[in-house]
Amino acid sequence: MAEPKDGKPARADARRNLHALLDAAMEVFATSGVDAPVRDIAEKAGVGVGTLYRHFPQRSDLIVAVFRKEVDACAAAASTLAEEYEPGEALERWLDRFIQFVAAKRGLSAALHSGDPAFEPLPAYLMGHLAPAASGLLQAAATAGIVRSDVEAADLLMAIAHLCSPDGKGGITKESRRMVSLLIDGIRYNARGRP
Repeated sequence: MAEPKDGKPARADARRNLHALLDAAMEVFATSGVDAPVRDIAEKAGVGVGTLYRHFPQRSDLIVAVFRKEVDACAAAASTLAEEYEPGEALERWLDRFIQFVAAKRGLSAALHSGDPAFEPLPAYLMGHLAPAASGLLQAAATAGIVRSDVEAADLLMAIAHLCSPDGKGGITKESRRMVSLLIDGIRYNARGRP
């Protein structure tokens, strides 16, 4: 996220504006794509266009910030779910959260694959944060005998991402969800204590 260049913490209102802009941008990008007018984002966030440009001088700055915020939120959900649920349910709930992330990312997809150098580090950022989150949940589920112990987190995330087709409304098709369910059933096959 954009931080003040002088190293001082941002004022509370500036932090609120920043979060409002990121949330608004994600919603607008999901429905209208990343080329949506910045005034739509600023209006949805309840700030002026100048405030948007103060935080994000280039559109690519905003896209990168939105993407990173979504990745960070998805990664953070893993530890929260691990504390609240048994290993198998925590893994399933987190994978559902990841599917929601994939659906939300569809609005960013065109920009991320545009060849713009500003976006080149983002795939590594995604895997660097989400693969460890998934790995911890997979290991706990494998230890509990719920899933196979030979499942690689990065492979599972890539498979799910490739299976998820958008439904045109910012979600994932029923067919895609069915295929992901089959994949998840597959990682349970031959788990310790299972047929």
